[in-house]
Amino acid sequence: MTPNSESDLAEIVASAKRPLAIRGGGTRPIGSPVAGDALSLGGLSGIELYEPGALTLVAKSGTPLAEIEVTLAAEGQRLAFEPMDHRALLGTKGTPTIGGVVAANVSGPRRVQMGACRDYLLGVRFVDGAGRIIKNGGRVMKNVTGYDLVKLMAGSYGTLGVLSEVSLKVLPQVETAASLVIQGLSDARAISALSTALGSPFEVTGAAHTHDENGTPVALIRLEGFENSVTYRSGRLRDLLKTYGEVEIVSDPNTVAAQWQKIRDVEMFKGDPRDIWRLSVKPSDAPGLVARMPLGRDVTYDWGGGLIWAACAPDTDLRTLLGDFAGHATLIRASAATRARIPAFHPEPVPIATITAGLRAKFDPRSILNPGLMG
Repeated sequence: MTPNSESDLAEIVASAKRPLAIRGGGTRPIGSPVAGDALSLGGLSGIELYEPGALTLVAKSGTPLAEIEVTLAAEGQRLAFEPMDHRALLGTKGTPTIGGVVAANVSGPRRVQMGACRDYLLGVRFVDGAGRIIKNGGRVMKNVTGYDLVKLMAGSYGTLGVLSEVSLKVLPQVETAASLVIQGLSDARAISALSTALGSPFEVTGAAHTHDENGTPVALIRLEGFENSVTYRSGRLRDLLKTYGEVEIVSDPNTVAAQWQKIRDVEMFKGDPRDIWRLSVKPSDAPGLVARMPLGRDVTYDWGGGLIWAACAPDTDLRTLLGDFAGHATLIRASAATRARIPAFHPEPVPIATITAGLRAKFDPRSILNPGLMG
């Protein structure tokens, strides 16, 4: 089923007799497999409103992300939260859509400074599980009373409603960028260096630790802005970090863009046959947690160490291996059989689970929207 309008979407949901497996661009099959009728949002496509002077864009949920980025670039603007493209990691062939980005709250390396997708959402329109069309928010940032459905829909993976339209705040594009590179650090030293950079006044917009093609550890720190400012801050930050070892400044824009696209899209695990987990933790806890994994050094850290991408042998329950820890782990890539056996999303504490169940009962009383996807 592929509705071509919001009213068509509402009618399909209202008349559904079986669960619905909601599909955006088909690039992000994360979560437990959903047994239901496929509902594609590809027919809801197009930019409804774009006001560069007001830094505002409104688009239908099925609008390709690439179309939005090209439109913004023509006006020297961008999506500040740098959404990840999951196709390399997950081996999918579809087209990322803005509705899929919002539904999964997809955010890239810049989140460490700029915030997440949900922080740039101004408004949403969606159809709930009863087939009702609901609108929340608007086209400007403002305080909210009652349910903040804009934030609630971001990261709900279609389990509370089917997005039909989103309104976003956009920002000006940066003039240039540079990376500071330190090789050979242990995980603990690298996270210390990243934390030092993030705690500095030099406005770091990316802080990651990974390995190059030869297995050499590489810590990366990104600075963005006007050229003179980036040059000055890069030099000052290099002086600050020199106790960690030799610091190389990479200023070629194409090289810097390629470095951070690789981090953003987790390309180091492209084609890897193992399962991939995503862990969110306190940065200072990250090296110790990784040391408990049966993975050696085969991980990548982003967000200054607050985000860990880790590879595991197929059909491994990493949560069981780690035991209790402060944070959460999400199974991002695995076979359908593994995703059916191991909950993709971290179990919620009882109070949060109670609230979640109440929200789903309110917005999807028939339990037909991606049932079971999030556990």
